[in-house]
Amino acid sequence: MQAMITFPEINPEIFSLALGGFEFALRWYALAYIAGILAGWWIAVVLNRNPALWHRGVAPMTRSQVDDLVTWVILGIVLGGRLGFVLFYRPGYYLENPGAILQLWQGGMSFHGGLLGVVISVGIFSIRQSLPKLSMTDVLALCVPPGLFFGRLANFINGELWGRPTDVPWGMKFPTLCTSPIAQGCEVPGAWFYYGNELTRHPSQLYEAVLEGLVLGGVLLWLAYRRGALKQPGLIAGVFFAGYGAARFVVEHFRQADAQFMSPDNPLGFVIGSGQVGITMGQLLSLPMIALGLVLIWVSRRQRDRREVTEGSRA
Repeated sequence: MQAMITFPEINPEIFSLALGGFEFALRWYALAYIAGILAGWWIAVVLNRNPALWHRGVAPMTRSQVDDLVTWVILGIVLGGRLGFVLFYRPGYYLENPGAILQLWQGGMSFHGGLLGVVISVGIFSIRQSLPKLSMTDVLALCVPPGLFFGRLANFINGELWGRPTDVPWGMKFPTLCTSPIAQGCEVPGAWFYYGNELTRHPSQLYEAVLEGLVLGGVLLWLAYRRGALKQPGLIAGVFFAGYGAARFVVEHFRQADAQFMSPDNPLGFVIGSGQVGITMGQLLSLPMIALGLVLIWVSRRQRDRREVTEGSRA
């Protein structure tokens, strides 16, 4: 079937410079991380400038604390994302090649690992600074969606993490960037080429960018600014965890599984189940997020009800 959407074939490298025998390149993927961190920092600054949004009219952080938090978040993203990919997706390979763990320029980051790393780093920062933990988690939840949006767009530009074969009219044929003339079908380094079976696939990266970035981010901002959700510590975080987990679980039905999980007997790459019914690694990692989100929502509601009972008895 002829793809109804033409892949833009944007070079993953925005530009490159050769200095002293070394070549330095700025890639869209790196720019996505930078843009996501800056957008998250700006959201945190704006939220903490408006005490009226928060429980008891007190913002959880000062401006200087927001700035300090960025360093902790970056460490959490890089360390958690890389270690998550190593442990969740390719433990056997990295056990045999431990030196490759540090080769970040080769790619390989896990969102679930990065999020866990950020949660841990923000938790340590909150304890050290004596900050309210649930409200800090709410800040984190509001800051993440822009990074998800930019990151999935970068995945799309890189022509990676594409979807399963489909015949829907918005399907797309994803080419591969030629990095070596030795590769099958590759003749001109730096050019895009097709190899093997030219299947039309779901642009699942765009599905995730919309659901996890735009839709989830819009819902969280609406809850914060229109429904006063930040006055119920933990509610925003609960909606984020449950919302992301549900969105990722759904999109995994359209996303091509990682090659290491696929085999002739398991073409859909399930880690639990086989044939046409099962659970992928992405879905498996999303289930605890959904459960955590529901628990946080329940805790937030319980605390709100207790406050209302206490205030009612005082009245």
